[in-house]
Amino acid sequence: MALMPVVDALAAVLSGAEALPEEMVALDSAYRRILARDLAALRTQPPQAMSAMDGYAVRAADAGRAGARLKVIGEVAAGRPFDHTVAAGEAVRIFTGGVIPDGADAVIIQEDTVVEGASITITEAAIAGRHIRRAGVDFCEGDVLLTAGNRLTDRHLSLAAAMNYPRLPVHRQPKVALMATGDELVMPGETPGPGQIVYSNGYALRALARAEGAEIIDLGIAADTLQATTEGVRRARDIGADVMITTGGASVGDHDLVKRALDAEGVAIAFWQIAMRPGKPLMHGRLGAMRVIGLPGNPVSSYVCAFLFLVPLIRKLCGRLTVHHRTEAAVLGRAVAANDQRQDYLRARLTTLDDGALVVTPVNHQDSSLLGNLAAAQALLIRPPFAPAAEAGSACDILRLPAE
Repeated sequence: MALMPVVDALAAVLSGAEALPEEMVALDSAYRRILARDLAALRTQPPQAMSAMDGYAVRAADAGRAGARLKVIGEVAAGRPFDHTVAAGEAVRIFTGGVIPDGADAVIIQEDTVVEGASITITEAAIAGRHIRRAGVDFCEGDVLLTAGNRLTDRHLSLAAAMNYPRLPVHRQPKVALMATGDELVMPGETPGPGQIVYSNGYALRALARAEGAEIIDLGIAADTLQATTEGVRRARDIGADVMITTGGASVGDHDLVKRALDAEGVAIAFWQIAMRPGKPLMHGRLGAMRVIGLPGNPVSSYVCAFLFLVPLIRKLCGRLTVHHRTEAAVLGRAVAANDQRQDYLRARLTTLDDGALVVTPVNHQDSSLLGNLAAAQALLIRPPFAPAAEAGSACDILRLPAE
């Protein structure tokens, strides 16, 4: 079977994927969710002209020179407006956030006044409009301030609250069911028997998917039997998973049962094996509405494939505006050999020179089982198929790995 190019495989994974339906959630639950539609302000902020400082609300015509003396006729605090008009020769004590009373058009800060009983003397001339937040200076009712497809940050939530939204329309989180396969796997903290290893793939995959906005359903570890693997596929379908991820068992050995189980359950396989390293035995298919991605068992292959294919799929199902990873230009920190027909994603470290140039240096050992090197890497160095040998200082492209 010919190996599918990476770009074609990604197109197949994303083909037909659409943002999941809208649901309403409370503000506190909307953090890092994807807004499903544009939102217009339900109110004007501030609704009236308000003082930006503690001081006195005055008429600029009365307080336009130092030495002017004004009578204080009342007080305005935030939430307690003054119900009289400021007339000639008058001032009103005002605090930050207080509504500017009728007749006043400037605020003299308290440091620029001398208090003398019920009067003040101006020590610095007032300027019309100074220290006043005019009505609507932040936003006006009907202004569209939050747009669909954006991932809601902490600042967005504060803005939405000020716009008077107690709940927000967001896309439903995709349900991602994860099933590991292999009799050789034991859980962390257990003592591996002969030929067994500690299961590690799922922890990175779950964290990666959660960080992108997915809801995780852990199906555990399936034994190396066709029945156990098939039952796992059925469970994922029955619980309504939008995406099922399998790890291991996607190769061609006698105990690699994932493809057989998927075939038995009627999964339409779009591709199996792609022209990339690490991660050649990647598999993708559909079972009704559920998308299935079969990841390799080697931990580095599993992670790199999930980063390249699962992350964009989750982003698209979440309704994000930016789906694809962004490549960055860099220069090689050391020479690299010519490449073969498979696109390489070399684990690499990054440094930044004084002139701002980004230098990428592949780690020494690229074996797909080496988690230590993966954890130490900050980027994937992309080596296209049949790329010629390149010397240190040559231009190249990278993908940054998640930093947190």
